[in-house]
Amino acid sequence: MARGGDELNMPQPGANYGWPVIAYGEDYSGDPIGEGTEKAGLEQPLHYWVPSISPSGLTFYDADLIEGWQGDLITGGLSGNVMVRLDMDGGAVVGEERLF
Repeated sequence: MARGGDELNMPQPGANYGWPVIAYGEDYSGDPIGEGTEKAGLEQPLHYWVPSISPSGLTFYDADLIEGWQGDLITGGLSGNVMVRLDMDGGAVVGEERLF
């Protein structure tokens, strides 16, 4: 089991996202998971959280009510009772805002 290191990935056919060979979290015992955080041939996440926010739900914001949020991602976080906006630029996360 992992503690921290929750990831946001954009799955692509044939891509390998590395679990459990690479990870940003650690085992609940405190031991590392896998061989580190990167390895040739394995994809990196778009974003990750350490410590974990325990993401819950995920949606694209596509309304016009809040200027500058168009196309951003919104997720809940069970750890810390937080709501997070990920500022997206194309397929890349360029910022994170903790809302509540």
